Amino acid sequence: MAHAISTSPSQLGPSRFGRPADPDSLVVYDPHHDQRLAEQFQLGLPEVSTVEIVIPVYNEEDGLEDSIRRLHGYLIDRFPLSWTITIADNASTDRTWPIACRLALLFDGVRAVHLDEKGRGRALRAVWSTSPSPVVAYMDVDLSTDLAALLPLVAPLVSGHSDIAIGTRLARTARVARGPQREAISRTYNLLLRATLRAGFSDAQCGFKAVRSDAVRQLLPLVADQGWFFDTELLVVAEHNGLRIHEVPVDWIDDPDSRVHIISTAKGDLAGVWRMMRRFARNDAALPSTPAHPTTSAVVGRPFSEQLVRFGSIGVVSSVMFALAFLLLAAPLGHIGAAVVALLACSVVNNAANRRLTFVLTGRTRRLRHFARGLGVAVLPLAAILITLSMLAAVGATSVVAALVALTLVNIAVGLGRFALLRRWVFGPRP
Repeated sequence: MAHAISTSPSQLGPSRFGRPADPDSLVVYDPHHDQRLAEQFQLGLPEVSTVEIVIPVYNEEDGLEDSIRRLHGYLIDRFPLSWTITIADNASTDRTWPIACRLALLFDGVRAVHLDEKGRGRALRAVWSTSPSPVVAYMDVDLSTDLAALLPLVAPLVSGHSDIAIGTRLARTARVARGPQREAISRTYNLLLRATLRAGFSDAQCGFKAVRSDAVRQLLPLVADQGWFFDTELLVVAEHNGLRIHEVPVDWIDDPDSRVHIISTAKGDLAGVWRMMRRFARNDAALPSTPAHPTTSAVVGRPFSEQLVRFGSIGVVSSVMFALAFLLLAAPLGHIGAAVVALLACSVVNNAANRRLTFVLTGRTRRLRHFARGLGVAVLPLAAILITLSMLAAVGATSVVAALVALTLVNIAVGLGRFALLRRWVFGPRP
């Protein structure tokens, strides 16, 4: 339920912009909805804009006004399409909401929306699902992406060429300034999406995206996440249903004051990836007008060379996951305990990814059999790991780094044997 709050300048103040009494309501502050106020400020009644740009914010009282002023000035001076800026405040506890409402009053084409629950995905869902504009977009409040990419982002959607457009920091022509840690995390995450969900797009988490409104209204019922994984899930579901995704290389400067908590976000993203793999296995991510993908119970289609490449790609991601898990667990569990736990966890993810991506098997058919046999195959690397750790202990090599290097080499060595077993026994055709 949405409310349009009308006010006059004399009513402005922090108490006026407090949270709504109804916790389930979406409060919209748009001074253009008040004819009397519009006449007082010589503002005409709003027309439907071509593009609605959403700025999700949470406790951004320090930088919000500067960003909105910069964006508003750019749109007036250099953006040829009609536009609306919507500040979507999702449960801020500082002065973000009063500031947003003041900006909506000061600037033509700016409005403010307040939600009582946190979540970037929740904020985008609330605004996008009710927008009258044919194209909806969003960008991070820090405006890390060069605004010159905005027109190339939305132009293919306005023309009808594409359904979704995303900014990418991983294209060769993109110019990006950020630390090595964030660069490595971003590339690892997108590699994981390629290996597990067959993602064809290059950058899932760049805060610079646009969608055709008719497409987003079809996709939103299939998107469950309300937080940071919302972007990825929307893109994966869209690609799964054959929608066209356009990519725009961007110039991007990392914000050192970013509010993203890396560890909690990574945990949520990994949980989201696992949930999407399960959904694809059940064939429940198709749009109503899109036929479900047929369930297959045997190795189909892919030539041997492509299977080997996909298996290797998934193996690289699994090796990275194994290394991280081993480093985290080595101190509390010891080398052997950490290796066993990390191997079992990675084996489950590895088997699921190979079942879906390498050998093109979907649905519930023989899934339990595949899972059981996949764990049986894990005995091969497990035995190799135990033997390796025993040999290291015998020669007195007790450092975590030495153990990790040796285990990584062992996992690579036994990979070909695992591939043969997966292809012939685990996922092979029924006699």
